[in-house]
Amino acid sequence: MFGKKKDQAASIDVQQLVSDTDTGGRKPGPWMHKMLLVVAVAWSLFQLWIASPLPFTLGVFVLNDTESRAIHLAFAVFLAFMAYPAFKRSPRAYVPVTDWVFALVGAFCAAYLFLFYRELAQRPGQPTEMDVYAAVVGVILLLEATRRVLGLPMVIVALVFLAYTFGGPYMPEMIAHRGASLNRAASHYWLTTEGVFGIALGVSSGFIFLFVLFGSLLDKAGAGNYFIKSAFALLGHMRGGPAKAAVVSSAATGVISGSSIANVVTTGTFTIPLMKRVGYRPDQAGAVEVSSSVNGQLMPPVMGAAAFLMVEYVGIPYTQVIKHAFLPAIISYIALFYIVHLEALKGGMTGLPRRGGGTAMQRLLSFGLTVAGFIILSGLVYWGIGWIKGALGDAAIWVIGAGLLAAYIGLLWFGARQPELEMDDPNAPVFELPETGPTLKSGLHYLLSVVVLIWCLMVEQMSPGLSAFWATMFMILILLTQRPIQAVFRGRGDWLGAARLGVSDLIDGLATGARNMIGIGVATAAAGLIVGTVSLTGVGLVMTELVEALSGGNLMLMLALVAVISLVLGMGLPTTANYIVVSTLMAPVVVELGAQSGLIVPLIAVHLFVFYFGLMADVTPPVGLASFAAAAVARTDPIKTGVTAFWYSMRTAILPFLFIFNTQLLLIGITSTWHLMLTVVSATVAMLVFAAATQGWFLVRNRWYETLALLLVTFTLFRPGFWWDMVYPPYEEAPAAELMRFAETAPRNANKRIWVEGLTLEGKEVRKGVLLPLGEPGTARERLAQAGLRVVPMGDELQIIMVQFGSQAEKLGLEQGWRITAIEMPTERPAKEWMFVPAFALLVLVVYLQRRRARQERPPAPRGAAATA
Repeated sequence: MFGKKKDQAASIDVQQLVSDTDTGGRKPGPWMHKMLLVVAVAWSLFQLWIASPLPFTLGVFVLNDTESRAIHLAFAVFLAFMAYPAFKRSPRAYVPVTDWVFALVGAFCAAYLFLFYRELAQRPGQPTEMDVYAAVVGVILLLEATRRVLGLPMVIVALVFLAYTFGGPYMPEMIAHRGASLNRAASHYWLTTEGVFGIALGVSSGFIFLFVLFGSLLDKAGAGNYFIKSAFALLGHMRGGPAKAAVVSSAATGVISGSSIANVVTTGTFTIPLMKRVGYRPDQAGAVEVSSSVNGQLMPPVMGAAAFLMVEYVGIPYTQVIKHAFLPAIISYIALFYIVHLEALKGGMTGLPRRGGGTAMQRLLSFGLTVAGFIILSGLVYWGIGWIKGALGDAAIWVIGAGLLAAYIGLLWFGARQPELEMDDPNAPVFELPETGPTLKSGLHYLLSVVVLIWCLMVEQMSPGLSAFWATMFMILILLTQRPIQAVFRGRGDWLGAARLGVSDLIDGLATGARNMIGIGVATAAAGLIVGTVSLTGVGLVMTELVEALSGGNLMLMLALVAVISLVLGMGLPTTANYIVVSTLMAPVVVELGAQSGLIVPLIAVHLFVFYFGLMADVTPPVGLASFAAAAVARTDPIKTGVTAFWYSMRTAILPFLFIFNTQLLLIGITSTWHLMLTVVSATVAMLVFAAATQGWFLVRNRWYETLALLLVTFTLFRPGFWWDMVYPPYEEAPAAELMRFAETAPRNANKRIWVEGLTLEGKEVRKGVLLPLGEPGTARERLAQAGLRVVPMGDELQIIMVQFGSQAEKLGLEQGWRITAIEMPTERPAKEWMFVPAFALLVLVVYLQRRRARQERPPAPRGAAATA
């Protein structure tokens, strides 16, 4: 059976698999190919136009969010029908007439809000017959486009929710509702921003497209090859070096690729054969590539598309999302790096031969000087730009721009003095690693565009869309100029030919970026049908009761239920759609039921929980497409590859459960630099220890009791409060009236844990804890008003007499008429980090036992034998 699957995997054309999944499998004739190219490039140019300041500066073609979403979806639906065949047997060499009709009608229905925006604005909630026809046909064609691009599961999920909308009166009593008429549903789903044209499509249009386009242009410029070669030059000589290089290069290409499958194929075609060469089993080689590629979507600053949706759903800036996601992503990659090292130890593997000379000390000194140089240069740039902005004011932008251009030309000159980077053949009989110095120096100019992106996001605090716009514009400059400038610096004469190649690369990059967005565009639109159902029918409240009944109010059981739902839906839905569905239905449930059981869970922690498990579905058999792509490259069984990848990804699966209970892993509640360092170090050690426990190997093969000890160390380092709270309660209750005194004296942006009781509108008695934000300093009443609350004293309690619409208090689920019964004050107790002492003592004991066993098991070296590395 496995042999047959292996042959089947080996016969898969991986490039065709990526094409079918990400950009469309149709390969029409030259005329049609040019037409599709023009449409794709037009889509990219349109997105750049609406993201730029030009429409407002020139007063030309200024669009509001709804109009731009409509045009965005029209492009996506048109290209979906043109680029994706209806069935496997459908023609790929030309576009049938039916697909032309579907594409044009679908694009018209999607653009309906743009074409008739003024008329629709004058009759809100009163659709005409034409409006209803456009909505019904639009939904049907959107679902067909979704089936072609994403497969049947997403369509089935959307149809289930549509059926629930119309069949509400006939449902079981627990989930019944009064239903909706065709006119009301059509208006809600298609003519408002509550359904298809809602937040998800807005994020796709405003943020995601530009980041995908930026990655596409960066890859077309040659950065993907540069990242892979640099990783191999730095790490390929180590024990199991190709696997370590695969982890690092996938983390780097994850910056420029939003697709797990494309990431697997881009890096895997080079890394997997080399991993097999040094001794990894084919399924292990594929699994390492899958795990590292999927983790690429967790890696800031350019995370998976769903991360941009968090900005809108959680209501925090993208820089905050990056901050919270940073530590879990880093320790996850460090752990994977350690896992492949353990596999190399178990297999007695070596690295690949170096091409250049030099001692280890010389290489270490060179690396140290390079890192120190970058740190010093970063500091000079940061403070230098700050001084220029302070000294020159508005004119500073021109000086900074000239400095950036000078740095770009200088790095091109520096890189032109090195040999050109050519992708080597990993299957060649003799494969030598590239030289480290020349390889790293040859492509430093690529990093400038990433620096521009991070600078705009983190330092200038621009919006994600505007940051991506400026980074993309800089990438366009690189694509147009790098070839001719390099031709001049290398002493070649044909710089005009090089310039033409640069223009060709730019057009290809714009087209590829647009075609990579087809799937995300239709996924976010189709997910809007599900979000629209939630707002139209109130099924969200039903889900709270249903999950509470299934979990019995147990938070761990409820989190496990959410994880399973994410994994099951993720088997058929892309990451973005999976995140929209599960976060819309389940995130409020976790927050609400957690509050009722006394655990105050930050909303970002719940959304990252859902995001992580949505990504895990790309790995999980039997449907994980990334595993199929890696198995095709490795020529092995895809199910076996998926199982191995899932085992490697266990480290990613435990993190969400841990940061729900210990939010310091998301850098929430960090009070000092020392506290930050302690959190980072303890989390990293915990993840490495967990990897050693799950791999059954630390210094030598683990005994069963050593594995249990390592798991206990892991849990204690990740969640020291679990044990400490048993000895020292973290909070003590105080009368609610104390809230007024605390609000007077609390520092800026402080939070206070409060307990509330009351009856909901449905007549249900509720008691729960919430974390109330107090905002800017002021009187107690002013600070509560900032949170959206007005209260009056009632003995030791406070009565809520008003909850402001759209305020933080309303988002926390507080209602008028409820009582604040108590507040929680932190107790004076020793820091919970003291639990690290017994944890590290137990770890030292395991190290001692394994070192002693390693000495006993090591055979004595023969006399006179030379020591080998």
